[in-house]
Amino acid sequence: MVPVLERHPLHSLLAREHTTAAAYLKRLADRHRALGYGQMACRKEKFSRWIAGTEPELSAQLAMADLHGIDPEQVHRRGWPAWLLLALHDTARVWELPWTVAGTVEALEDAGGGPVDRRGFVITSLGTLAATGAHWAATTPAAVGATRGRRIGQGAATLFETRLETLRHLDDAVGSSHAYDAALAELRLITGVLKENSYSEATGRRLYAAAAETSRLLGWCAYDNGRLADAEKRFATSLRAAATGHDATLGASTLAFWANLRYSAGDPYGALGLIERALDNRHKIASGRVLAMLHARQARAHSKAGEAKAAYRALDAAFTAYDRAGPAAGDVPSMYWMTHGEAHEVAASCALTLGEPARALEHFDAALRHEDPYDTRTEARGAGIYLARQAEAHLALGDLDAAVDVAGLAIEQLGGADSARGTSTLADLRGRLAAHRAARPVADFLDLTA
Repeated sequence: MVPVLERHPLHSLLAREHTTAAAYLKRLADRHRALGYGQMACRKEKFSRWIAGTEPELSAQLAMADLHGIDPEQVHRRGWPAWLLLALHDTARVWELPWTVAGTVEALEDAGGGPVDRRGFVITSLGTLAATGAHWAATTPAAVGATRGRRIGQGAATLFETRLETLRHLDDAVGSSHAYDAALAELRLITGVLKENSYSEATGRRLYAAAAETSRLLGWCAYDNGRLADAEKRFATSLRAAATGHDATLGASTLAFWANLRYSAGDPYGALGLIERALDNRHKIASGRVLAMLHARQARAHSKAGEAKAAYRALDAAFTAYDRAGPAAGDVPSMYWMTHGEAHEVAASCALTLGEPARALEHFDAALRHEDPYDTRTEARGAGIYLARQAEAHLALGDLDAAVDVAGLAIEQLGGADSARGTSTLADLRGRLAAHRAARPVADFLDLTA
């Protein structure tokens, strides 16, 4: 049921954008036509009827959502006019809050409101990115115990940590959209407990760490679905909560995931800045696998920037850090996926980006043959993406038959995956194969998988 609003969101949109109803309807009609929905009447009374309670046609709502950069899924999920509130959200809020316990709680409350983003775009400037990393590194640990409300103990924190373990594997099993929704509900629950209960300093730290890990998972799921701005806000919130919970290892992990987003979105130097900030604090990182991940992401960013020597040097550091990490059982639970095989997959991706397809294939092969291999069952989406890159390597070497064979495996792996990254990877691969359509195997493959 849509809540009764004191002021309709359309009124607020007009005020924020300093426009009139007639001008707004003209923009909307242009977008409606551009999206293929046909002509839309621009009479002013249409706007008045919407404000009075008449729901716009779905095509008009979808055009409106596109105009404001809102994921069309939210139109269907939230209904009119609730989804329109997303366009009014203050995207600067999470960046401007103070780096204090109170600021963290406010950021967590804000983050509990659901996805707010401009699909496909990052929202953080390099200056803000650098400042956020610097705030994380410089935040002085403060007391996080609370004395008001019903007293809870370490058992509550343990329950949240157990539920987070399930959420991480839920993402692997059912996809990032469903895992996002579950993690969002979890974050709201943790935030409510932090605000409404009393607890010791030790319990408080664990609760803030749970909030940080939940926010990191939300960021990852949003990124996997192509909601980059939402992902960046989640990662920023995770950093705040990690700093409040005195968990430098978790903060460094969040920086690594954020760096992945930045170099994938075409900003390798922004990614390197985040990683370097984390590595500046390596003495505080209690996980060998997190260190290995940081170096691996550093290598990937350097490869995206075309810096081969720096990339391979970082890869050497990643393998060394992993070899020193010790058994997985002694590491942080969230790093279960970081294997020696994963490091080889990253090395293969770096080599491919740097124009060395033969070297890439050697690493792709090693990733599965090592005694600590890449887990294709747990990492189904990642396995499909790496298969697509392997097909690309074969294509670069002129082996069209091998490229088509591996591309078929990639499509089989990613065909039903709930992942914008996977969909984009397959589209890119098909585009590369299309340049070789004159070859019969390629043509047959493209026709069969159209």
